Amino acid sequence: MQRFKNPLFCALDTGDLEKATALVDALKDTVGGFKLGLEFFCAHGPKGVEAIAKRDVPLFIDLKFHDIPNTVAGAMRSIMQLNPAILTVHAGGGLAMMRAAADSAADTASKLGVKMPWLVAVTVLTSLDAGDLDVLGIEGSTHKVVARLARLAEKAGLDGVVCAPHEISTTRSVAGQDFKLVVPGIRPRGTDAGDQKRVMTPKEAVETGATVIVVGRPITQSDDPVGAAQSIIDAISEPF
Repeated sequence: MQRFKNPLFCALDTGDLEKATALVDALKDTVGGFKLGLEFFCAHGPKGVEAIAKRDVPLFIDLKFHDIPNTVAGAMRSIMQLNPAILTVHAGGGLAMMRAAADSAADTASKLGVKMPWLVAVTVLTSLDAGDLDVLGIEGSTHKVVARLARLAEKAGLDGVVCAPHEISTTRSVAGQDFKLVVPGIRPRGTDAGDQKRVMTPKEAVETGATVIVVGRPITQSDDPVGAAQSIIDAISEPF
């Protein structure tokens, strides 16, 4: 059974709580869930998340934890109080950190009596490309780096990874069938790529193997957010 009614999560990348709640109220019957990232969380903290959660929608809390294992385990205990559907850590934090995050999330979910969220590891940000990796001193193409990090995340017991659309096939080839792929960098055909360097259309991403696709500005900056979201859902629902 699918955990979400459809694979489309809308990214609420805004510090404006009124705008965010209005978008949720408009879109909650259309999209599969909502992503709340650093911009929203730094502006409003847990109270802001609670204001969105009151709408009874699945929340992807995307804070990309990356610190020593003990600190990340503590952060997991705190963020689990908000009953997220999806959480992120950085795969670059290493095997011990990811294992600590997974163990802490599972233990806290059990104590709270809530469903365990998908815990997924960010591999290579969609704003980076091979040239950026080279400057950072990271060897290998984005495909090779993502593959290494995906295998590490699976070894750590995580549910999946966040990867760019063009690394979906690579990740599927090295991870198990049930491994979740959460994919940002999605742009409907004819829309601006913005700061995303490795993009794909919604239909292409789902056809290639994405579990969840994340779309922000093409929906939230549209004159008709509901219509924009529905057109994406219609596209990915078409026979491949």
